Amino acid sequence: MSTLALRDLYLEELKDLYDAESRLIKALPKMAEAAESAELRQGFENHLEQTRQHALRLEQIFGRMGEEPKRKKCAAMVGLIQEGDDLMGEDYEVGVKDAALISAAQRVEHYEMAAYGCVRTWAGLLGDSEAKSQLEQTLTEEKETDQKLNELSETINRQANDGADSQRSRTAGAGRK
Repeated sequence: MSTLALRDLYLEELKDLYDAESRLIKALPKMAEAAESAELRQGFENHLEQTRQHALRLEQIFGRMGEEPKRKKCAAMVGLIQEGDDLMGEDYEVGVKDAALISAAQRVEHYEMAAYGCVRTWAGLLGDSEAKSQLEQTLTEEKETDQKLNELSETINRQANDGADSQRSRTAGAGRK
């Protein structure tokens, strides 16, 4: 068994990220369709376009490395997307599904931020300043998406809770008759 060098690890993680982005390109339209809030739906659609750019940047990095863009199954993204699919299949009160979608989306963003942070650092250590810059740009976009989700969640979570409060009030009132 041979010992892997940092470049090998970097290449394997780029393949993992390429698979993750490819899977997200398929998952984001489903999330957008499931969103009740027009603002959340638009956010997912905007992030889909960004995600396509992230995959393109990875392809460019592979090309400069003399490698074919290849995917290595990203087990983490498979699991995160499955959790999102499970959430979308639940029967929620109005507004609660969007809260669940934001939760699923933020888990994805946090995974991507961690992964892009690592490969960006490795690109710098390996002397590929162009890849480091591209990966930094993607990392910045992932952080911005997470921040937008945070901002949306403040309103959406409040609405989901307000809906539950009014439902509890109606149910309690009906029980007193």
